[in-house]
Amino acid sequence: MLNRILTLSLRNRLLVLLGAALLSVAGAYIARNMNVDVFPDLTAPMVTILTEAHGMESEEVEKLVTYPLETAMNGSPNVRRIRSSSAAGISIVWIEFDWGTDIYRARQIVSERIPTVRENLPAGVGTPTMAPISSIMGEVMLLGVHSDSLSPMKLRTLSDWTIRPRIKSIGGIANVIVVGGEYKQYQVLADPEKLKYYDVSLGKLLEKVRESNVNASGGLLNEHGNQYIIKGS
Repeated sequence: MLNRILTLSLRNRLLVLLGAALLSVAGAYIARNMNVDVFPDLTAPMVTILTEAHGMESEEVEKLVTYPLETAMNGSPNVRRIRSSSAAGISIVWIEFDWGTDIYRARQIVSERIPTVRENLPAGVGTPTMAPISSIMGEVMLLGVHSDSLSPMKLRTLSDWTIRPRIKSIGGIANVIVVGGEYKQYQVLADPEKLKYYDVSLGKLLEKVRESNVNASGGLLNEHGNQYIIKGS
C-alpha cells in the first residue's frame, strides 16, 4: 500500500504540490482566526447559592439551611452533581449541570427551586441568593480584618459598608462575602414588671416597635412659591 502511494505521488508531482500548497494556506488561515485560550474553562456549568445564617454554628447551618437547599435542588433537570460547604454563619451550595447546558437556563432552574425552600428556613436566616456567573477556576482570595481598638461589631460594620463596596468596584471581582464578626442590631429588652405596671402587653409592645421602624414620606411643603421636601428624622 505504501509503495503504491509513493508511486502515485511521484507520477503526479504537480497535484501533490498543489494539494500541499492548498493545505498550507488553509492551515494558516485557520490558525490565524482560531480562538486560543491559554487557560480553558474545564468545569461544567455551575450555579452557586449563598445563604447567610447569623449566629448559627456549622452543624446547625448544615442541618437547617444546607440540607433543605440540597433536597430542593435534587431532581432538577440536567443536574449532574450537588456539593455544599457549611461554616459558622454561612452556607454554600454548588449545583453542577450537564455539559452544554446554557448557564442562564441553569440559573432559571435554580431560581425556580429557591422559593420552595425559602419559607421553611429558620427565622433570622438570610434569603438564599445566587452568586454571579463565574468559573470555579477563578482565584478566591481570603482577607482578614482585625484591630486592637475596634470591637467585632464595628469591624463587621466597617467591612459591610466600607470595605466590601470598594472591593466590588474593582474590575474582575465577581462577588465579595463578609463572614464573621458581630452583626449590628437594635434590640428592645422588655421588662415584665414594667409592662405589667404600665398595663402594656407584649403583643402591643411588638406592634409599636414594628410601627416605629416604618419609613414614611413626609411629602412637600409649598411656601412662597418654593417646594420643600419634608423628611422624618
